[in-house]
Amino acid sequence: MALPDCAIVILAAGKGTRLKSSVAKVLHRAGGLPLIEHVVRACQRLKPRAIVAVVGHHAEDVSAVLKPLGVQIVIQEPQRGTGHAMLMARRALGSRAKYAVVLPGDAPLVRAETLAEMARIHRQSLSAATILSALLERPEGYGRILRRDDGTVEAIVEDSALTDDQRAINEINSSIYAFTLAKLWPCLARLRPDNIHRELYLTDAIAMLRAQGESVGALVAADAEEVLGCNTRADLAAVDEVFRRRKRAELMAAGVSMLMPGSILIDADVTVGPDTLLEPGVQLLGKSRIGAGCTIRTGSILNDVTMEDGALVRPYSVINSSHLSAETEIGPFAHLRTAVRMLDRAHVGNFVELKNTVLGEGTKAMHLSYLGDAHIGGGTNVGAGTITCNYDGMKKNPTTIGRRVFIGTDTALVAPVKVGDGAYIAAGSVITKNVPADALAIARGHQVNKPGWAAKRRRQMAAAVKQKPAAKHSEARSARVSRGKVAAAAKRARRIRKRR
Repeated sequence: MALPDCAIVILAAGKGTRLKSSVAKVLHRAGGLPLIEHVVRACQRLKPRAIVAVVGHHAEDVSAVLKPLGVQIVIQEPQRGTGHAMLMARRALGSRAKYAVVLPGDAPLVRAETLAEMARIHRQSLSAATILSALLERPEGYGRILRRDDGTVEAIVEDSALTDDQRAINEINSSIYAFTLAKLWPCLARLRPDNIHRELYLTDAIAMLRAQGESVGALVAADAEEVLGCNTRADLAAVDEVFRRRKRAELMAAGVSMLMPGSILIDADVTVGPDTLLEPGVQLLGKSRIGAGCTIRTGSILNDVTMEDGALVRPYSVINSSHLSAETEIGPFAHLRTAVRMLDRAHVGNFVELKNTVLGEGTKAMHLSYLGDAHIGGGTNVGAGTITCNYDGMKKNPTTIGRRVFIGTDTALVAPVKVGDGAYIAAGSVITKNVPADALAIARGHQVNKPGWAAKRRRQMAAAVKQKPAAKHSEARSARVSRGKVAAAAKRARRIRKRR
């Protein structure tokens, strides 16, 4: 698929006004990657002479994504249209390539195989330009391809300029082209901004080539989805769904089982081994690596996670940047925040949170615990409600727990602290000092039993209940007497006034 005599030019200077976003258009994400990274990856497979990106709006942000991918950056300032962008790329290309494939940075679904086929047909036909077109059931909004009787392109007509007869044409221009550069450069030099936007358009150069008798061809994409752009949020959502559908189909073909696959979200760089089961609502994000024979149950989210063979994630667990060794078990409702390593057969149960922690082989923390900045040896049992108090208000401190340790329920380990191999910690302890190997640590208040206290308390409460109704009766009688006295006084006052 190598194209050693061809350069790639990616047009990525546009603002993307219809997205209504402060983020550069080509940096919006679909399928787990920025749009333009999908484009670059497809182009890299062609092994071209050079890949040049013309950037403008948010040039620094776009360049930060492209430079690590080996893309040469050209700044278009000001942005004066696609023809002007190609002129900006000319100096970068120099005389290194005979042909150029030109495509927008927001066409992430295009496949390397399609670009290679377009370049092959272009060279074989000796055309000055070749257009990648597509057949759409609803071509509204796209420029249409008008063909001559011999199949070559007569013109590209924008949607706003179509006649009634031309509106029935469903072959559209994708804005992806192959050019013979020696024929393109003179036309670009003669372009004039004779349009409402006062810009230089690449389509005008194609029209100029056709007008001077050069041949312009068009290759219809085998899959019309490849030419979908991302001009609106709805376009982004549609493109993202295509990526997700492709990824699911790829993995199922490789032996991965999915229940309700349409509900499962998998990023582009995720790998999953055969005989793994993904249940509804699972998300596998970033560069997660899932082994063979794993099970990831409903609603779990894994981001940049490595799972070795046979690991199990129970429902609604969230795992980030962690490593799960073979036959580990997590959840339900567990949270592995970051930098967690669980060795073979380690178990983490419901409502357990881990951060920057190693769990040794066969170690279990099954209920309602927080383990942060801890290293826990193999065969240890961590009781429900155990907490490593790792933050002292200024810095994080480590907790080290040895092998075969038993940690009782509701234990607080105030870091920095070490617990030796084989030690026991009594339930409810607050451990502030190191615990030697094979020792029993008890750090809680002494229990005091007061005989008969509860019975005495119940008698007092019963007596209080009996006194309460009598008190209420007395209060009611006092209230009636008081009201009677007030009424009598008022009656006497009225008699006195009548006498006067």
